[in-house]
Amino acid sequence: MKRSVYTHVRARVSLAIALRTATANGTSVDRKLSGASGTNEWYQSAALIVHAGTITDGTHAITLQVSDDNATWGAAPAADLQGSLPSIVAADDDKLYEVGYIGNARYLRAVTTVSGTTTGGIYGAVILLGFPNVLPISRT
Repeated sequence: MKRSVYTHVRARVSLAIALRTATANGTSVDRKLSGASGTNEWYQSAALIVHAGTITDGTHAITLQVSDDNATWGAAPAADLQGSLPSIVAADDDKLYEVGYIGNARYLRAVTTVSGTTTGGIYGAVILLGFPNVLPISRT
């Protein structure tokens, strides 16, 4: 089988693209998924991808939170991050940010902490999962 991103990588929305004027927790993303054939896919690596649209005011600090039980959340340790978590401001229209995660937590989510906004900004965040233990990955 030819190697391709489609058969090796999965993307999951954590923060839906929206106009944001307030702090919000993203949807959790599980790094262990059940495939169609009954296999359990475990993704060894992940990345947080943030796409900023139009930012009119305020500061929108994006963090990555991790959890082992999908209930108790904490900030991803700096030692487990590759790159820098962004703080998006009005000068950051239409920018893309990528932050790698090399830790072992099962659940991940993006969080935005917003300050100084009246009209806010449009952006979203995706968790990209890679290096699965089962190939090719199931698309069901």
